[in-house]
Amino acid sequence: MTRLHHETDVLIVGGGPVGLALALDLRYRGVRFLVLDASDGGVPHQGASTVGARSMELFRRWGVADAIRVSGWPGDHPLDVAWVTSVGGHEIHRVRRGTVDSRPPLPHTPEPEQVCPQHRLTPLLAREVGADPEGPLRLRCRFDGFTQDAGLVTASATDLRDGARLTFRARYLVGCDGAESAVRAAVGIAAPTRHGTRLLRDILFRAPRLRGRLGPRGALVHLLVRPPALRFPVRAVDGRELYRLTVGAERGQQERGAFGQDAMSLVRTAVGLDTPLELVSERVWHLTHRVADRFRQGRVLLAGDAARCLPPPGGAGLEAGLCDAADLGWKLTAELAGWAGPGLLDTYDTERRPVAGHGAPWRGLRREVPEAVLADSPEGVRARAELAGRLERGGAQGEFISPDTVFGVRYDSPVVVPDGPGDFDWRTDAVPGARAPHAWLGAGISTLDLYGLSYRLLLLAGSERRHDYAQLNGFERAFTDRGVPLRMTHCYAPQVAACHRLPYVLVRPDGHVAWRGTRLPPDPGALADTVRGGRR
Repeated sequence: MTRLHHETDVLIVGGGPVGLALALDLRYRGVRFLVLDASDGGVPHQGASTVGARSMELFRRWGVADAIRVSGWPGDHPLDVAWVTSVGGHEIHRVRRGTVDSRPPLPHTPEPEQVCPQHRLTPLLAREVGADPEGPLRLRCRFDGFTQDAGLVTASATDLRDGARLTFRARYLVGCDGAESAVRAAVGIAAPTRHGTRLLRDILFRAPRLRGRLGPRGALVHLLVRPPALRFPVRAVDGRELYRLTVGAERGQQERGAFGQDAMSLVRTAVGLDTPLELVSERVWHLTHRVADRFRQGRVLLAGDAARCLPPPGGAGLEAGLCDAADLGWKLTAELAGWAGPGLLDTYDTERRPVAGHGAPWRGLRREVPEAVLADSPEGVRARAELAGRLERGGAQGEFISPDTVFGVRYDSPVVVPDGPGDFDWRTDAVPGARAPHAWLGAGISTLDLYGLSYRLLLLAGSERRHDYAQLNGFERAFTDRGVPLRMTHCYAPQVAACHRLPYVLVRPDGHVAWRGTRLPPDPGALADTVRGGRR
């Protein structure tokens, strides 16, 4: 049986965090969408736990940051990363990060990172989008294939509840369906690996008394040091009793796709305290760095792990996927509204695909350590101290706290007007292509709250002496004549001027700087055409 066609503007395949984030961005912009996902919405084995600061800025825009903040992580649980011989065993090195309740505000963002495991994050986002048999999120609905022409994508799907065949027509199709993307396969886009693949095993276990036993030795992540190399993490999942151990197959075992020990033996080796332990679930997966050859083919686009897989740690793949959604959402909106130039949507690939090359294998997996670090002897004390020094000098902290890799992204794009060298301080420089910096405008109001639904021209300290009303009106008219949404904000506060430097800054709907200048441009129409993709 075939049901009536379903019509929408954007069809999203994949109801994970990236697909749901794109749905939230489109809803925020008033665009019709549908999300298809073959699962029942549950997350049987949670993945990423940390929602990074840049992701939280995006969730702030989409109206769900508050819900993530109160999703259940205990405010007094340490956010530290500790290198240990076992959980509760010898501690070698620690990066102290305080707790959610005790950490100081960050000067560069209004939204510090939060801990929200995927088994909580995904249902939270699904409720926000609206999961319903006839609503925008269609669960138990499997994507089967598509055709496209110059104006439409026609996708076929199966309702897994009753086997009914469904047809969806949309202006655009976005594959957010993960590393084994059916959309990517159907459109014929290759995604070669960039580094060797590793076989890993996640073991979810319950230890209800462990946090109490650890006391001040608790951490968000305990990295196990088990010779001959630094190994894998035990991560607190809910801050109370759930933990996840990640282990890897040895080289010979990896070739056979096997693991040498049963799950409980591995957990008991990882936890060095006598405390009750209970297995919950486990899964085998592949640590891969894979990037699609292109992120767009006609009216079909890829986002998240369908476009690229980035290795851990720190939820790099999740953060990259959410930034994909933020870049893609406003460009699809511009296309659908009719004000995009012919080259705008192509810049999704131009901007986001190079970012996918920034990932690299987790360096922690390659550090070799001596057997002596496990010893309860003076030799062991010396070996642990020597390793601690190596970790400190080697920048181990940067493997878990590296805001430059997200906040420091700068797009080299036809819809950005470049004006200087590549080096910049993302905290204080509003350079074209980069995220516009944060500054407080008032109690609880950030400059980031100005961006989203339109281009925003900031008129900063000094600008009031550099233009007259005719020039300002001419700038505004250049955008409105082309149907491009624009708002202007006079913002003479010194703290804002200090982190934007020049008196005029034009910010795109995704919060990245499009142009800046010491004076308004003599030909604002040319600028408007450039930033809306009017020129290929």
